[in-house]
Amino acid sequence: MAIYSHILLAVDFTPATDTVVQQAIELSQTFKARISLVHVVEFVQMDLSNDLVLPQELEIDQDLMNLATQRLQKLARKLDLDESACFVTQGSTRREILHLAEEHGVDLIVIGSHGREGIQRLLGSTANAVLHGAPCDVLAVRIKDE
Repeated sequence: MAIYSHILLAVDFTPATDTVVQQAIELSQTFKARISLVHVVEFVQMDLSNDLVLPQELEIDQDLMNLATQRLQKLARKLDLDESACFVTQGSTRREILHLAEEHGVDLIVIGSHGREGIQRLLGSTANAVLHGAPCDVLAVRIKDE
């Protein structure tokens, strides 16, 4: 069995976040591993016409980043983690998670997965994309849709 020393916990603040957090905490306790938290804010900008980005759009992105930072820091306090272990980034969720994992020597990524079927399966999921690009082990915690 692999020994993990640094777990990267990817959270999206959906109701299922608690389930994913609990799995990461249990693994952290079992392996005496440290946990880092990451939340990725996807780009809001959808304009493909090469028009100028309006200040309001930049403010929306910054507001989303600020809100995510506050929520991640609150979660870190709840888990008794240092806020320096919190990462809020903006961009492609897959790319940002993989970048942080590699940059910080993570040996396990914990992420939620809805395990959807049909067309959603064909399009892929964040968990699947992370799994296939990760430089380390990935635990995709099954989230049951109700």
